[in-house]
Amino acid sequence: MKSDLIERNDYLSKLILKRENGLIKIITGIRRCGKSYLLDPIFKNYLLNDGVDEKHIIKLDLDNIKNEKYLNPHELYDYVESKIVDGKMHYVLIDEIQKVQNFEAVLNGFLHIRNLDVYVTGSNSRFLSSDIITDFRGRGDEIRVFPLSFFEFLSAYDGTQEQAWNDYITYGGMPLILKQKKDEQKSKYLTNLFELTYKKDIIERNHITRGDVLDSLINMFASSVGSLTNPQKIYNTYVSNGIKDISKGTIMSYIDYLLDSFILEKAERYDVKGKRYISTPQKYYFADIGLRNARLNFRQQEENHLMENIIYNELLMRGYNVDVGVVEIRDGDSKKQLEVDFVCNLGNKRYYIQSALNIDEPEKALQEIRPLNNIGDSFKKIIVVRDNIKLWRNDSGILIIGIQEFLLNKNSLDL
Repeated sequence: MKSDLIERNDYLSKLILKRENGLIKIITGIRRCGKSYLLDPIFKNYLLNDGVDEKHIIKLDLDNIKNEKYLNPHELYDYVESKIVDGKMHYVLIDEIQKVQNFEAVLNGFLHIRNLDVYVTGSNSRFLSSDIITDFRGRGDEIRVFPLSFFEFLSAYDGTQEQAWNDYITYGGMPLILKQKKDEQKSKYLTNLFELTYKKDIIERNHITRGDVLDSLINMFASSVGSLTNPQKIYNTYVSNGIKDISKGTIMSYIDYLLDSFILEKAERYDVKGKRYISTPQKYYFADIGLRNARLNFRQQEENHLMENIIYNELLMRGYNVDVGVVEIRDGDSKKQLEVDFVCNLGNKRYYIQSALNIDEPEKALQEIRPLNNIGDSFKKIIVVRDNIKLWRNDSGILIIGIQEFLLNKNSLDL
């Protein structure tokens, strides 16, 4: 029997590194991905074990109706100030700070209290990108939290590694999935989570009147994970289906709402040889593959698309900037664009990664290898396959590795 405690040591390490750095620590990510759990019990227990007295830890959950009065900025500020009992450092842990009116002024006020170290969570990226960066002028420090990686999922899973993989690729890594024992429970949990939490939150926050359009747009993205698209293409699809009472501007706004709520992630296209970004089209991936599957009632289980989405999320979790690569080559008298699934950058490191179910057939192997061989630089090139194989390198030095080893070995990019 595995422990009920899910260790999220990478995120804990980031919080420890940023402890008492004079900045507001802002923990962002999709709702129910474990941000609150990271603050309490994980970070709170760390502080207690490090000798911090519990009276120096000020914890407030703004999702709890009992704390509704603290959505008023003056009430919140006064409450925190009243909990400062002496001149020692006090640690403030606040959940869902974006619910507070004029919260940025409250947090700016906290910065003027020398013995406060503040940690807040937020489930919407817009409050971070617009308000906090503007109003804090560099005084906010973001820690992005994702649903469980396969490594984290397996560490708390009661079953074999292969069983864990089958569950993970179907139901994803939302932490409470591990509490659901039967497939029906897992399906219902994810379906309700999407409908009653994410969609409801987006509609209420952005005053959306066309819930039917939001629904169809989400399903469109779910059906085409990893496909190139843009608002104009989506608009044309609506028009071709006889839906003409919606504008391209509305579609663009709805996409932004899905990105702001961390449900979707957008990957830009990058011309590897030309060293420039291609503005359109882009690719969109779901923050959690289980949520994507739930939107389609667990149909359309094409494992190649699910793998690609999972690999993309894993690379983001590891801190990489991830783009979709384009390699232009000459094909006779014409030019042709080949695709590299992911171009990953972190500092002076770069990796090119292809996702493939297998490369057993010569034609399939050529399809995956050809773009990598035409890049023309010496950065590492990797093909991730579904089979649980022993890793090997081909004659061009390209690493071929199985998906589970890729996900479970934190150093898999450097093998």
